[in-house]
Formats: sequence, structure tokens, C-alpha cells
Amino acid sequence: MAKQLHVELVAVEEKVWSGEVEMVVAKTTEGELGVLPGHAPLLGQLAEPGEVRLKLGDGEQHAWHVAGGFLSVTTEGVTILAESAVPSESPAAH
Repeated sequence: MAKQLHVELVAVEEKVWSGEVEMVVAKTTEGELGVLPGHAPLLGQLAEPGEVRLKLGDGEQHAWHVAGGFLSVTTEGVTILAESAVPSESPAAH
């Protein structure tokens, strides 16, 4: 089994998603960022409008449109703190 990242996606008033993924892709103010297990710690500002995509181990993907917030990568995993997060309706999200 491939290494996994623990991810917490949190909007202002609720936890949106929590679980294990193989990869996180997020649009930040510095450009699109891909995070794999073992990534160096960082703090990035999410772009507005932005999107966060989570690639699960079984090939499934989940995606959200996010507004504002930050992405934090630590040795513990990835935390995405967004002002709002709305599920994407793109084919990749199914």
C-alpha cells in the first residue's frame, strides 16, 4: 500500500472532510501545489477562487471550490482552512 497523508478540510463553521489520501492538489496564490507524503512543511495562502482536489488510494477523487484561507503541511499531515468549501461538480470529483 502506498504511503498516505492525513487531511483535514475545514470551513469556517464545519469540518468538511477528513481522511487519508495519496495526494492533495490545491491552488495557492503562488500557483498550483501538489502535496505527497513526505512533503516539506509549508504554509500557503489559498487562491480566490480556488480548488482543492484529494486523490484517494483507490483512484477516487474529491474536489471542492474554496474561497480564502490557508493550507498547512506538517509532519502530521495537511490541514486546509477555508472560509468556504463547496463540492465541485467536475467529472474528477465522481
